[in-house]
Amino acid sequence: MRQWGMAAALLAGSVFVPVAAHTASADGPGVGAPWVVSIGDSYISGEGGRWAGNSNSSSGSVDAGGSAAYYDNATHTAETINRCHRSTAAEVHIGGGVSSLNLACSGAKTSTFISSDGYFKPGIDFYNSGGNQGQALMLQTFASTHNVKMIQLSIGGNNYGFADIIQSCVTDFLTSPSWWKNYCNDDSSVTANFTTTNITNQTNAIKGAINNVKTAMANAGYSTTQYNIVVQTYPSPVPTSTGFRYSESGFTRQSTGGCGFWNADANWANGTALVNINNSVKSAAAGANTSGNLVVLDLAAAFNGRRLCENTVNLMENSGRANWTVAGASDTTEWIAQIRTLSTVFGPYYVQESLHPNWWGEKAVRNCVRQAYNGGAVRGGTCNRGTGLNANGEPNMSLT
Repeated sequence: MRQWGMAAALLAGSVFVPVAAHTASADGPGVGAPWVVSIGDSYISGEGGRWAGNSNSSSGSVDAGGSAAYYDNATHTAETINRCHRSTAAEVHIGGGVSSLNLACSGAKTSTFISSDGYFKPGIDFYNSGGNQGQALMLQTFASTHNVKMIQLSIGGNNYGFADIIQSCVTDFLTSPSWWKNYCNDDSSVTANFTTTNITNQTNAIKGAINNVKTAMANAGYSTTQYNIVVQTYPSPVPTSTGFRYSESGFTRQSTGGCGFWNADANWANGTALVNINNSVKSAAAGANTSGNLVVLDLAAAFNGRRLCENTVNLMENSGRANWTVAGASDTTEWIAQIRTLSTVFGPYYVQESLHPNWWGEKAVRNCVRQAYNGGAVRGGTCNRGTGLNANGEPNMSLT
């Protein structure tokens, strides 16, 4: 959900429009061709979207996006905001006559900040300084001259320190033996994120971000009947203890699978951390839904059966497929990027891609986002995984 600067951690239908290039037009609230806009963090920006599966032998076998995968400026030659990683595979690009704009940024929290390694991270706010803007202000500017029908929002995970939690879990796995396990789920730095007080504070921060979206749209001239907000929850990225294909003995889980969790920590991540974060998101959405134009897209179980190191999938070289383009690759390989560390990251990979939905994961959610758009009659629901690909080359999914 944000980049990890640590020693041991972790198109069809697409339209790319840089915010700085927006010009006035006759379009605006309720007028002109429909647009969908995504705002939020790395789970919606498209972080990891270059890779269609994982491989320890050939990056080329899983490289679906190419070196320009994160280039989102008008000429597709650079990033509009460095390290936001708005990928070509991002879920918002639903096509079908609906134009799309990705304003999300890897690492974003509810409020704007500068990361420890100096990157600008726009929040869901109205920050405006030195040419940098918050995502709510970017949305407001864009919506005033384009007919925005739906805003897709993913936010809150970084408020809970998601990346730091994963760092703690992987570090504890790598620095303790199987006969004397050191778990992350009882580390004070981890448990502090899930106190009653912090849950309340972060739920309020997420609610404030949603209200900023509503304010942005009102400032752009919209009534609440002219657009909808879809707030999405976070998917489970790793299985519970019985679902791993690598034993927790030794270091194979991390050295081969890139999923360095002890069983107990994986169970805690799924049963406590993810549940608390997603409940916070849903509570914030419910509290902010005063106008009835907000729905929730529940992604919690959307990747089950295709998660990192799950025993129902494998690395590309062990999947029976030569590369990601071979029929059936989406059903036999992982939809979550491996956890990489600064000591093992190499070639075209970024550490910040760790534990994010990859090409298949992004395309799977895109399928559900298109169903949520529902021809303009926006609806929420639970995103469920199917098998095979649809006509758009996306994993078959259902929204129920």
